[in-house]
Amino acid sequence: MRAKKEYGNADAEVYVRWFLPFAKEFYRVLKPEGSFVLNIAGSWQKGTATRSLYVYELIVELVKQVNFHLAQEFIWTKPAALPAPAMWVTIKRIRVKDAVEYILWFSKTPNPKANNTKVLQPYSDAMKYIMQKGYRSKVRPSGHHIGKNFNLDRGGSIPPNFLTFSNTESNTHYLNMCNEHNIKIHPARYPFKLPEFFIKFLTDKGDIVLDPFAGSNVTGEAAEKLGRKWLAFELSEEYLKGSKFRFDLKQKKLIA
Repeated sequence: MRAKKEYGNADAEVYVRWFLPFAKEFYRVLKPEGSFVLNIAGSWQKGTATRSLYVYELIVELVKQVNFHLAQEFIWTKPAALPAPAMWVTIKRIRVKDAVEYILWFSKTPNPKANNTKVLQPYSDAMKYIMQKGYRSKVRPSGHHIGKNFNLDRGGSIPPNFLTFSNTESNTHYLNMCNEHNIKIHPARYPFKLPEFFIKFLTDKGDIVLDPFAGSNVTGEAAEKLGRKWLAFELSEEYLKGSKFRFDLKQKKLIA
């Protein structure tokens, strides 16, 4: 099952039906070359140690009913995640802790705007050594042919679709200001690097980034710092008030 959260969430059994009307509106307002990125966690079948299929059911329905294309799926791993679900992990000890979430990248067309050179990662020490010493062109045991240009310095390595971002912030301006003003802190904030990665990868400066379930508005903060325009929607006025601390309010106004 999907544990009920303080900020509200639909049970896995009804999630797909609940989400589809929103998805149709996302498709409607999305530009032809734009992207829709969905962060969604897996869940367990109620009362059992087996997994729900709702994430996979949602993918199928978004493609079949809404006409989205599944551009690529990502796995976000959280190394510091607590050992959960407790019943199966820490009490009965028959499962390992659930420490990944899905990041699903959908698009209107098979060729949405994207550029992986904007999210290159530092080269490993091994790759730096190869670039320095050179590399002999050959066919690897897997059958892949590694050409003579393999050791060229292209500014960094192409990232995998396996993202590792810890979610352990404890002393940020947002947290400090919420505590100082006695404003409720959103309990499920994702790390800044997560929206930053996809905003860099899929948009250009001046593009519009929209977050329909903004929470504490980490997405808006990332978009602002990266020079994008942004729209954020949140039902909880308390969370919206707290999100203001992410911005220079001398320059921006957020409507509560």
